[in-house]
Amino acid sequence: MTVPDFNVGSDGSAASKGRAVLATGAQMHIDFMARALEISRLGRYWTSPNPHVGCVLVREGAVIAEGFTQPAGGNHAEVEALVRAGGLARGATAYVTLEPCAHTGQTGPCVEALIGAGVAEVIIGVEDPNPLVNGAGIRALRNAGISVITGIHATEITAELQGFLLRMSRGWGRVRLKLASSLDGRTAMASGESQWITSPEARADVQRLRAESSAILTGIGTVLADDCSLTVRAEELGLAGETLTRATTRAPTRVVLDTNARLPNAARCLDERAPLWVMTAEGNSVPAPARVIPIARTAEGLLDLHAVMRRLGKEGMNEVLVECGPTLAGALLRASLIDELVIYQAPLLLGKSARPLVDLAFDTLLEGVRLAYRDIRQIGPDLRMMASLEVKD
Repeated sequence: MTVPDFNVGSDGSAASKGRAVLATGAQMHIDFMARALEISRLGRYWTSPNPHVGCVLVREGAVIAEGFTQPAGGNHAEVEALVRAGGLARGATAYVTLEPCAHTGQTGPCVEALIGAGVAEVIIGVEDPNPLVNGAGIRALRNAGISVITGIHATEITAELQGFLLRMSRGWGRVRLKLASSLDGRTAMASGESQWITSPEARADVQRLRAESSAILTGIGTVLADDCSLTVRAEELGLAGETLTRATTRAPTRVVLDTNARLPNAARCLDERAPLWVMTAEGNSVPAPARVIPIARTAEGLLDLHAVMRRLGKEGMNEVLVECGPTLAGALLRASLIDELVIYQAPLLLGKSARPLVDLAFDTLLEGVRLAYRDIRQIGPDLRMMASLEVKD
């Protein structure tokens, strides 16, 4: 039997060759789906707007081939694994983290590839809510006489593919708000000085978060204050080899909310290292080569933030990373448009005159935005806290 020529190391990179994963009995489906989830993460940097999916082909309790989703227009995970397996795929069991597609897009239907290869069984992590799939892949497999089991490691895979799944179900992807602060919740001195509150290790983690994102969104206030480029800096990623290549293959789209079209002609974000979209009120123009996207105003004369997110969803943005100042951060939180906060907190006190984390004002404790921590870990000398908004009864 052929053994895959890549595996995932503890750091998420391609690692040692020649490992065969063996499992028997009732634990087999759990173990091999866990492997498919592990493999899927190799594609997390480059698959947008497609989800990053993993596939493992197994015969007689051993892995014969593995695959993960390639950049848009390339092979999906199932086809990658089938190509590696060749004729050994006939009679094998395929473990796939997401329901195989049953429609023709930039590539052909994965269900037809699985059926044509003669696999005997397909184990699926989660069903695909994409209206073009939505159970059609499972039905096609079963109609072809292939056994199908669903729901293995569904919780973990749903979390991994949350951006794509949210976009398919509600119209826009996962929205993460990245914040960096001192221990007393300050983001900059009163003068605006802020470089650097957090450590190089934390900033490298932010670069990896950027690389995983479909879009990096900010407000014109941040652009005018910082002249930020909003790009992925390869030298700061802390990655090497194939992982670095995947992380730098696709540049996240930069999105600036600019109600009154104030973007300067000399802004650094106008360079051509990554696409730039400027969302502005209808009738405005912005400097080239930015793409103008008109957005309706609210009654207060500001851009409609829900319309912003719906447009990003329509454009295929699964993961939206927000890096902005306290005003836009507060507005997004008040609009309940933030799914997760990623807060980097330095062991540093800046005092009461320094600028606050978000622009929010409440009169009572009950009005406050309560969060639920999802993950807390130390990165260099700093803490990284991931939290979601608690749903109020």
